[in-house]
Amino acid sequence: MTKRETNERAETATRRQAANDDLGTKPIGRLAVSLAIPAVVAQACNAAYTIVDRLFLAHIPGAGDLAMTGVGVCFPITLAVSAFAMLVGMGGGPLASIELGRGDRDKAERYLGTSVATIVVISIVLSVLIQLFKTPILILFGASDATLPYAVDFLTVYLSGTLFVQFALGLNTFITAQGKALVAMGSVLIGALSSLALDPLFIFALGMGVRGAALANVVAQAMSAAWVIRFLASPRSAIRLRTRNIRLTRLLGPMLFLGVSPFIMQITESVIQVVFNASLQRYGGDSYVGAMTIMTSLMQLIFVFSQGISQGVQPIIGYNYGAGLYARVRRAYSGTMIVQVAINCTMTTLLAMFPGPVASLFTSDAAIIDVVTRTLPYFVCGMGVFGIQNVVQCAFVGMGQAKPSLFLAIFRKLILLVPLALILPRLGLGTTGVFIAEPISDATSAIVAGLLFAWYVRRLLAGTSDTATATGTTGSR
Repeated sequence: MTKRETNERAETATRRQAANDDLGTKPIGRLAVSLAIPAVVAQACNAAYTIVDRLFLAHIPGAGDLAMTGVGVCFPITLAVSAFAMLVGMGGGPLASIELGRGDRDKAERYLGTSVATIVVISIVLSVLIQLFKTPILILFGASDATLPYAVDFLTVYLSGTLFVQFALGLNTFITAQGKALVAMGSVLIGALSSLALDPLFIFALGMGVRGAALANVVAQAMSAAWVIRFLASPRSAIRLRTRNIRLTRLLGPMLFLGVSPFIMQITESVIQVVFNASLQRYGGDSYVGAMTIMTSLMQLIFVFSQGISQGVQPIIGYNYGAGLYARVRRAYSGTMIVQVAINCTMTTLLAMFPGPVASLFTSDAAIIDVVTRTLPYFVCGMGVFGIQNVVQCAFVGMGQAKPSLFLAIFRKLILLVPLALILPRLGLGTTGVFIAEPISDATSAIVAGLLFAWYVRRLLAGTSDTATATGTTGSR
């Protein structure tokens, strides 16, 4: 063995031990907070890309509301792009975390290399196909003659940065998988702050309008992607990006199988936005589509905490499940569920109490504000208990359980929400039917998720493992 190999193995052992000290032995509550807070900030930054764009676009003189609505029509497509990043990252990241728990760093790194190769292929195919068919897609998604030009301008520029979006979102999960939440937060923070600075410059100072908003997004995501790749390729990363591992391998199958659940969660969100926009355009017009654009932005604020907390806790669940520390797994998901429901209920209550003032931050159009004021309180009321499903899916993915996670993703979106959003308006409820489909689906899916998880957890975490007992009280706190 050469001196270089000896040093590399010593470095590997040190990193493994550090990861074990953090994810396998530190008290769960303190560890969860240390990982969840940066993850929440990172999610807030991700949401900021969309929300900041809409806030600035809404104030373009003479065309703000049309520009905002046009970009809102593009939202399902941007969701689809990020969904493919989640397919790879949320499949590969948790599996890499489990392998770290088992002590197999080499396999964890092969998951990372396979993910990079997959992202490159997906990004090229996705951007080319959408560019070719963007106009008919946007019309199908609810663009009117007035909003279509703004939607086309935004999407044309945005798609040029598909690879950056895929790298920034898809590979950041490999940083959180090793418990380095602050580093993962830093990558997203760089992108969000860059977008915040570049939006007014490109939109107003350079007079680029919606194209400027898209360009700011592309540049910001490129900077975020550069940060992620640089860290993963450095010795500081416990899961190292190595050139020899960047290829498609048989590990792609397990990754996609596990990642298909969060992928469906995201891609069906895109389908839902299409159904919402098309139904609202038919029964209400541009004012209702604009109102939905605002309301989905506000829903993202709730998802910021739900997704951030879940992503922060997921490495804890994955590592300890792989290490056989089942008591720590139970403590992680049960505490997270209580916190999520409490936060979701608080935020939905605030939005329901002040819908008008919140809507006025996005637009001065009285018709749009009126729609938001009337419909937001019951549109968001089911989100209070939705945190239950979010935590359940987080736990399933963290423990490598693809099938139940996939079922829950399909159940809420495709079995409940999409049919309800299509059927209820035709039963005489009109636009009201579109808005009430959301809380009905949220509450029902939360109940089903809780019952399903209670049944599965008896089998997955039966008894207390020998590994957990051997670690003493520290390992089960």
